[in-house]
Amino acid sequence: MLKNKTIGSMLIVAGTTIGAGMLALPIASAGLGFTTALALIISIWALMTYTALLMLELHQHADRDATLNTLAKSWLGKRGQYLANFSVMFLFYALCSAYIAGGGAQLQEKINNGFSLDIAPQVGSIILAIVIGTVVTLGTSKVDKLNRVLFSIKIVVLASLFYMLTPYVHGQHLLEMPIEQGLILSAIPVVFTSFGFHGSIPSIVKYVGLDIKTLRRVMIAGAALPLVIYIFWQLISQGMMSQAELLKSSGLPGFVASIASIANNAAVATAVNLFADLALATSFLGVSLGLFDFFADAFKKGDGNKDRIKTALITFIPPLGFALFYPQGFIMALGYAAIALVVLAVFLPVAMVYKQRSSDKGGYTVRGGNFGLAVAALCGVLIISAQGLQMAGLIPAIG
Repeated sequence: MLKNKTIGSMLIVAGTTIGAGMLALPIASAGLGFTTALALIISIWALMTYTALLMLELHQHADRDATLNTLAKSWLGKRGQYLANFSVMFLFYALCSAYIAGGGAQLQEKINNGFSLDIAPQVGSIILAIVIGTVVTLGTSKVDKLNRVLFSIKIVVLASLFYMLTPYVHGQHLLEMPIEQGLILSAIPVVFTSFGFHGSIPSIVKYVGLDIKTLRRVMIAGAALPLVIYIFWQLISQGMMSQAELLKSSGLPGFVASIASIANNAAVATAVNLFADLALATSFLGVSLGLFDFFADAFKKGDGNKDRIKTALITFIPPLGFALFYPQGFIMALGYAAIALVVLAVFLPVAMVYKQRSSDKGGYTVRGGNFGLAVAALCGVLIISAQGLQMAGLIPAIG
């Protein structure tokens, strides 16, 4: 049973990570050259895997159902708790709102085309929120089962895409040097948010139990799978087009059109769009599960049916409302996603682990000591600085 949960949890980590943001990676890294982009992706993966293990170091001394709310209050006091709560709610509500708005529009289009109907986009958003909300309310095991099915289809679609596109990869494109060194700063926030799965860690700990050895395996393997897929995706996308051609792609639609045109195959665009739908669904599941368990902990709600329904309403009604009545507001808030994620996935784990180690509680300790914590914190400062420079218009905003 534990082995079954372990595999399912790895796929929840991978499914939450490999979201629609993956499609933005080639655009974000356009102009960097394959080698530079590869070094950046591996560096961000190492940082996020390290801080995920820091979270396990914290969880070993807490209750099984503890979330960032409880952990921050224990180690950083009320101010730390408020900062953690604000970061989780801001980031997750923004993500859920964007998923409901974007996914609802895609669902509405498919329903209209498939059944010759003319329903409004808002109907698609409501249907999507009800379906995902129902699965999450039923529990992590149900999320696990649905996620396995969706993730399996996603891997088949990706494998098909790789098979169709590999013949069009040219080695000389992969050897191109960066067009402009400063572009790496522009790419950092996009690559960073492509490895964001930390919000689902408390749900996985609650699901698997406080077995640190198993949880380490879940975090390392769950984060390694997206890394491998991202590398293959970069190989194909950057191998098919020169850096100059990638830079000319006008956003995601232009990029998809370009690779479909090069392959001279309409099935490529269909596969990319199907992958985007599946990526959105698995990411939405992982993010909303993390938010659901966060609220259950924050409001001390139990696992009874009534309590779970109340928690579901708190989790899904606000982002659904924003998606229906003010979609641009929270989609604009996604521009700040990297900053909220740095606080959530880097600064808070580093600060809490530093306090915990000072109290000498013993047990599992992530390698690297205080030097590792300092390097992680400096990386967090770099990511926020890059996001800030983009917002100020001092470096180009890409991806």
